Amino acid sequence: MSVVTRFAPSPTGFLHIGGARTALFSWLHARRHGGRFILRVEDTDRDRSTEEATRAILEGMHWLGLDHDEGPYFQSERGERYREVLDDWLATGKAYYCFRTKEELDELREAQRARGEKPRYDGYWRDNDETPPEGVTPCIRFKNPLEGEVVFDDRIRGRVAVANAELDDLVICRSDGSPTYNFCVVVDDYDMGVTDVVRGDDHVSNTPRQINMLRALDVEPPNYAHVPMILGPDGKRLSKRHGAVSVMQYAEEGYLAEALMNYLVRLGWAHGDQEIFSRGEMIEHFDLGDVNHSASTFNPEKLRWLNQQYLKSLHPDDVAWRLRYYLEQAEIDPASGPHLADLVKAQRERSTTLVELVESSRFLFQDFLEWDEKAVRKHLGGAATEPLERVRAELAGLEFPEGWNAAAIHEAISGVAQELELGMGKVAQPVRVAVSGTPVSPPIDTTLELLGRERTLYRLDRAIGRTREAA
Repeated sequence: MSVVTRFAPSPTGFLHIGGARTALFSWLHARRHGGRFILRVEDTDRDRSTEEATRAILEGMHWLGLDHDEGPYFQSERGERYREVLDDWLATGKAYYCFRTKEELDELREAQRARGEKPRYDGYWRDNDETPPEGVTPCIRFKNPLEGEVVFDDRIRGRVAVANAELDDLVICRSDGSPTYNFCVVVDDYDMGVTDVVRGDDHVSNTPRQINMLRALDVEPPNYAHVPMILGPDGKRLSKRHGAVSVMQYAEEGYLAEALMNYLVRLGWAHGDQEIFSRGEMIEHFDLGDVNHSASTFNPEKLRWLNQQYLKSLHPDDVAWRLRYYLEQAEIDPASGPHLADLVKAQRERSTTLVELVESSRFLFQDFLEWDEKAVRKHLGGAATEPLERVRAELAGLEFPEGWNAAAIHEAISGVAQELELGMGKVAQPVRVAVSGTPVSPPIDTTLELLGRERTLYRLDRAIGRTREAA
């Protein structure tokens, strides 16, 4: 049988890290086995589901490259099919109308709690022939088996067994006529031929109920794999208080989709000691049986490290076309500075995100108004005047553009250092502060090559005027 998996988010919020990892695991399982991956939007919660959240989920999936073979299907568009199954179950005695009011249910639960019992529906209308009370619109409940147990072998958690006596008769259609989550999931998984369900372990309690309903449809349930939760650095469940948890927020912060995907696959899964995986390697090696049974801890620093590894390993042209977006977001004209692929090669060793790369490169595109005062005090005092003037003269003699390259620039600066009998740093660092405004940049010869002759000479002139004032 061909493997069919699905990712079925509820559009009540953005695609968060936990959901993205679940989607990734489900996608990888399908891809490794040559199966199909279905995207299904579970929008039965009419009050909380929004079009904005739906768009955000689809955008996040697209950005990560988690392509689906079918869908997206929307539960809100499958009402007729759900009604068909409900009517069949009512006719065949697999479901029944329940006329318990909210007030009656509240009283029932309160009495059960007072007796130290687990609050649950008592099955009053399960086989009741009483005349229904007037003015009460009933809900529909599933007739859960009263005896036996539900047993399934979870691909991650192992064998799970739950006595049917622990499960009450679940509401599968509300009194307003809207079908409930657990019922819709069962019908969808059946209709779509889902063979393997990969989802968060917060759904473990739903699984026995869904298995019983699938059997009421005369179908064997799929295989289940419940993925443990993700914890924040403080050991508590990952949430907004831990920072960026929306997938697209990481995109906005300058992370690469490949890096986040790689980080997510390693959150609870491993293949030996390997840390970095190509897309093909993930598909080749991923096995649900290798997913950890315990929760994983989200480590922002590890993600930043991994993102830098991708910045350094991807082809500069590949990174450059993505960089353009972040430059524009920072109100920087990409055409006003160096070739972007050259910029990537120069800055990726000292940048962990594309946003960071942009900010550290702003001086190459736009003139700055202020220097770093600490760097000025240290490197642009009166003693820096002569080295800067000599460097300026040497650089002005280089032909542009043919002679304006890192090798020629390096030779010019090192020549000045030798003539003045100064260490290279005593010359290069004042030049760096003069042209960038800070004490940090790529190697000075690369920096000036990227900056260009005109901007370099202009900024040296500005700095020389300042050092003369300090003399």
